[in-house]
Amino acid sequence: MPKSNNNNNHFPPKEKGFMVFERDTPHYKDKGERVRHYDEFLTDFDDRKMAEQGYRCMNCGVPFCQSGCPLGNIIPDFNDFVKDSKWEEALERLHSTNNFPEFTGRVCPAPCEASCVLGIIEPPVTIKLIERSIADHGFDDDRIKPEPPQKKTGKKVAVIGSGPAGLAAAQQLCRAGHDVTVYERAEEAGGLLMYGIPDFKLNKEIVRRRLRQMEAEGVTFKCNVEVGKTVDANDLEKEYDALLITTGSTQGRDLPIPGRDLDGIHFAMEFLPQQNRRVSNHPIEGKELLATDKKVVILGGGDTGSDCHGTSIRQGAKHVWSMELMPKPPEGHNVNTPWPLWPVILRTSSSHEEGGDRDWSVLTKEFVGENGKVTGIKCVKLNWEADAAGRMQMKEIPGSEFLLEADLVLLALGFLHPEHALPNQLGLELDPRGNIKADYGKYTTSKKNIFAAGDARRGQSLVVWAIHEGREAARTIDIALMGHSDLPGAYTYGYDAVELAAK
Repeated sequence: MPKSNNNNNHFPPKEKGFMVFERDTPHYKDKGERVRHYDEFLTDFDDRKMAEQGYRCMNCGVPFCQSGCPLGNIIPDFNDFVKDSKWEEALERLHSTNNFPEFTGRVCPAPCEASCVLGIIEPPVTIKLIERSIADHGFDDDRIKPEPPQKKTGKKVAVIGSGPAGLAAAQQLCRAGHDVTVYERAEEAGGLLMYGIPDFKLNKEIVRRRLRQMEAEGVTFKCNVEVGKTVDANDLEKEYDALLITTGSTQGRDLPIPGRDLDGIHFAMEFLPQQNRRVSNHPIEGKELLATDKKVVILGGGDTGSDCHGTSIRQGAKHVWSMELMPKPPEGHNVNTPWPLWPVILRTSSSHEEGGDRDWSVLTKEFVGENGKVTGIKCVKLNWEADAAGRMQMKEIPGSEFLLEADLVLLALGFLHPEHALPNQLGLELDPRGNIKADYGKYTTSKKNIFAAGDARRGQSLVVWAIHEGREAARTIDIALMGHSDLPGAYTYGYDAVELAAK
């Protein structure tokens, strides 16, 4: 059957939806206009257009999209509800597994779509867009309201860190009836959602409206408090029945090569939060970093590097280069990462589309400068070849050296592990990678009644994984405190309540 926009009054039978409707997503606003501000720039579809996208879901007998989603979102169900414009039912089903679909619907890379069965032969279902639309509908229609607990347990839990893992855990624990206090070192809660992800990807009012809901439910937020420094963590251990550490993985990977001490070379997370602060009219402490009228070089090709790219363009950089050590991925399809695996393919973000240049297989050898300030980087091109064991090894290409001028260099090379002041103060064990040691599924650290979840436990990862771990850690803590839990859990792991309570 030929595909069309189907302007008839009636939709086709459900089983033919994917045969009739093309995958479609809202367009970005014009890049010449959107780079002049820090607002979100994705346009919206009307309800009928969203229903068409919901119709494309095949309601597979084995929905691989659910296994691709760390939260186990019940994707075929909420797709079907959107198909029928049953927004309230769709929201209820989505909230049953995801506390914050308005976040994941904006910043998640959508591994669910990579696992969509339809994606084997057609463009996958627009799951991320549908998720975002459900959440936004819920707020616009005033359906998302505070859900305070019906009864209190008398137990007190401290959550240290207010990123997505900490917020998810706090909301779940509060709804279980515990008194929950969230400690955050910045002046507003939200962690990287508030200070890190650019406003043009996630408007901070979207974060604040969810925080207001949590406060109305009974969660207490204590900001401008850095546990492990301004507050002794051992005092909190005595005050609360349980501690949950969700401080994230914030120790950036450095590049210790000649010239690293030159002025003008900074970690990405020194640069990005400053712009969040400007947009929110928060004060900036320390040296102000701006890309205005500068030649900017970003080392690192992931999401953080992309965020630096788009922010630098909005600040009025002369030019922006994004450089990647690894080879350029294939376009469209990668035989080494077949469905339903997450495909390693070339991805061009909205920020990259806005201007500047990108390059791959580039090794930075040295930072150069004058009068103590960086003026450029010495680079060499690479060949990547597999060794006898199949491991990719880089080899410099003779004669490919070049100098790239730079007034500002931003290191977006990933993150190593959480900062260690807090776990050291509590005497917690670390794993070989420097993360807080806590088994997946248990979230228990080396000390009783102290738990860890999110990037502080697993290392740098996705917002959707952080929410998953926050929810699961909340259930584990609830069992440890009460001997049982009515909180939903994605997995059971085979640990009974007695064993968990004894740990």
